[in-house]
Amino acid sequence: MNIDFSKSAHGLIPAIIQDSETKNVLMLGYMNAEAYQKTIDTQKVTFFSRSKQRLWTKGEESGNFLNLIDVKNDCDGDTLLIQAKPVGPTCHTGSDTCWQEPNNQEYGFISHLEKTITTRRENADSEKSYVASLFKLGINKIAQKVGEEAIEVVIEAKDDNDDLFLSESADLLFHYLILLQAKGFKLDNVINVLKSRQK
Repeated sequence: MNIDFSKSAHGLIPAIIQDSETKNVLMLGYMNAEAYQKTIDTQKVTFFSRSKQRLWTKGEESGNFLNLIDVKNDCDGDTLLIQAKPVGPTCHTGSDTCWQEPNNQEYGFISHLEKTITTRRENADSEKSYVASLFKLGINKIAQKVGEEAIEVVIEAKDDNDDLFLSESADLLFHYLILLQAKGFKLDNVINVLKSRQK
């Protein structure tokens, strides 16, 4: 990589640290050429500390290291995106990130949908909520509904109507997310099982 450390008077460039798995931004630090090389050599993210005026390996005192996974350079060659696997919290305050946010895995719209299901379940008194009504009927009804939707997906898969197939697939996924919560789980639990099967 052609990294341009000369753009700063002090030879420092920003290094954005991203969790390699969750893709959440954990912190921002600064590297000079020596810090970058030490990061590559030790596979532990190392910065140049502007306050201490020396190289500083994240976790050297706390044990909360950032194990290097990958490094990317931006289009101008003067900013690094470093993917790392954190060992413990990243922020000195004890937070997962320096923005005081939990480093949870998010799945975009699916995570939003899971939160909506949780909210509807917690407000089970709402007579207008389809989700709340399903939870009131109990696990057997929810499981039955998943089975019905799965059969409809299979039926539509054998036909040529893609719109119907996608619609039934959406219904199946929606009801499956409800079933997971009825059993006390989230999609994350299923994904962890899939990850454990990777070879």
